[in-house]
Amino acid sequence: MAKGNPYSADPFPGISKWKNEAVLVTGASSGIGWDIALALGRAGMRVAVTGRRKEQLEELLALLNDCGAKGLAIPADFSREEDIANVFERIRSEWGGVRVLINNAGLGYQEDLARGSTESWREMLDVNVLALTLCMQEAIKDMESAGLGQIINISSVAGHRVPLGKQFGMYSATKHAVKALTEAMWGELAAKGSPIKIGTISPGMVETEWHAKAFDDVAKAQQRYAETKSLQPDDIADVVCFLLSTPAHVQINEITLRPIGQKV
Repeated sequence: MAKGNPYSADPFPGISKWKNEAVLVTGASSGIGWDIALALGRAGMRVAVTGRRKEQLEELLALLNDCGAKGLAIPADFSREEDIANVFERIRSEWGGVRVLINNAGLGYQEDLARGSTESWREMLDVNVLALTLCMQEAIKDMESAGLGQIINISSVAGHRVPLGKQFGMYSATKHAVKALTEAMWGELAAKGSPIKIGTISPGMVETEWHAKAFDDVAKAQQRYAETKSLQPDDIADVVCFLLSTPAHVQINEITLRPIGQKV
């Protein structure tokens, strides 16, 4: 028998269980992370946001305050392990620790593997793989002490197949690693009967700053968006809210979504 009111004005009523709980959204200074942070703030969560750009984080913090949410902006470079540790210590000091982690920070560069630079590879591995894993490690410490928690790793359809001929081989490798690391962490948590939930969201084309940076060409990014009506950051925020609204016994390990018309 269906539970709840299917015609509720709130499309994700189950998210209310996280009201006043602390969430960390990484990579929140624009795009997907920005919209996720606002959605969770409007849902009543205390939202810590982090990213490299201090001014954008302060603007986001003002928007969170405007909608009545408690926010905390912590500038950080996630290629630096000490910055990651500082983010979690700050949240513990202010709010007693993280209950939800949205691992959204990530970057990609378009270049051939045969001629790519170790500098860009190392940055992608540091941020997309190592930082994500360190954030899970730190968040789980807080979640285990509280007896609840949820981790959502933002991945990509590139984590499920290699975009042949697109010159994103190393980026795709890092996103395949996200899938493997999420499954491995799920296995570790399940083995000890942990109530902490974990899963990934793998979007296709989303209209953000990401493509302009990856191509190093704003016009090329705009051309890609013109070819197919892209997903928007708030589409991904809706999926995050859905995952957080599920009952405690429901574990959704992976959601993949693409815009209609995307061919890969």
